[in-house]
Amino acid sequence: MNSFDWLAHMGIPQVDNFDIVEIKFKGGRKEYFRNVNYLALTTGDPVVVDVPNGHHIGYVSLQGELVRLQMQKRKIRDDDNITKIYRIANEKDLEKWQEAKNREIPTLYRCKQIVDELGLQMKMSDVEYQADNSKATFYYSADDRVDFRELIKILASEFKIRVEMRQISLRQEAGRIGGIGVCGRELCCSTWLVDFKNVSTSAARYQNLSLNPGKLSGQCGRLKCCLNYELDTYMDAIKDIPQVEKPLLTEQGPAKLQKTDIFRKLMWFSYNNDNDWHSITCDRVREIQTLNEQGTKVFNLQVDKSTEIEDLAAQSTRELELLDKKFAKKKKKKKKKPRTDQANASSPVNPTPAEKREAKPSSEKPANSPKPPRANVNEQNQEGDRQSSEARRRKKNRNRPKPNGPQASSPASDALSNGSGPKPENKRKFPPRRNQGPNDSSNGQGN
Repeated sequence: MNSFDWLAHMGIPQVDNFDIVEIKFKGGRKEYFRNVNYLALTTGDPVVVDVPNGHHIGYVSLQGELVRLQMQKRKIRDDDNITKIYRIANEKDLEKWQEAKNREIPTLYRCKQIVDELGLQMKMSDVEYQADNSKATFYYSADDRVDFRELIKILASEFKIRVEMRQISLRQEAGRIGGIGVCGRELCCSTWLVDFKNVSTSAARYQNLSLNPGKLSGQCGRLKCCLNYELDTYMDAIKDIPQVEKPLLTEQGPAKLQKTDIFRKLMWFSYNNDNDWHSITCDRVREIQTLNEQGTKVFNLQVDKSTEIEDLAAQSTRELELLDKKFAKKKKKKKKKPRTDQANASSPVNPTPAEKREAKPSSEKPANSPKPPRANVNEQNQEGDRQSSEARRRKKNRNRPKPNGPQASSPASDALSNGSGPKPENKRKFPPRRNQGPNDSSNGQGN
């Protein structure tokens, strides 16, 4: 709540000096007192002033002719209701006032507990003790009217002090508490703003701001006071902007308004809601609106009638658009065939060599050639396996040693040697053949 005395160096005569001084108290509250003793005061001096039922201490914030202007602005009359300044505060006055200020925070906490016990719909914001420690002012905010008679009785009996309840608005509450705004500076209501004017959403509409309550609201929960700062400038600039209630009719298509630059007097339009925006001046918009009211369509937003070059360009553009639509085909996605359980069951986990040969694809053949039957292929594979097994068996029988002496051949043994007869169930394993020397007594029939 700082004030700058911009008339201090104006050379005003001391005889006509205004004798009322502006005094600032806690929370930015300012009141006016008369300097009857003509004390030599400077801005920031602590002074003892006269208040109802006692005295209080405040700081000098403004004096001189600016005080007269402030009183006229706030419509405060210069009459006998303005009390006087006693003296400049000494150390004893400041020590007593500091003792009274130390009681404020414990009193505020205890008051909030009593309010919760009584169930009153009110929010306690601040407490201010008078410098003579004889009175305490409780500031609260509430949506509706609150009956706090019982609360006053409890507070007076507990703190042994006179109690005054004063309701304040949410903006005044934010000013007493203080804080930092989204602009990075201290809140206006806690530094210099005293009178709170009504702020409506129409102020945001005129300034082309997004109607987002989270961005338009301040710390008090109400619309920001700074929305009114530049509103008059926007209101003067909007007078030269034409109102576009319907799209502008052109041969390129209806042009819809997308954006307006109020101070540069430019308006952006788009054909058929395209992403390409075209800027024209406000005077050009009025001309197009006048032609449309007469039933005439302009060629585009820039010119009224087309030339040969513009006709060729528009024709080539239309041809390209038609070609794009003609050859723009959507790619069809191939559907994957689901694998059936039968196919999974037919494929073995570990195929045998015969099954591998069966699964091996044959040489490529024409599509019209008939496929051989499945049974003949299986018979050929079985015949080949049988012949290979007989060849292995003959080789094994040749390596077996024969017993000493002649043995009569029998049809069963001949059949067994030829591999045509039935196989014995239990095969006898013979030891490997020994190498016979020249002095061996055997007749060598095993060769």
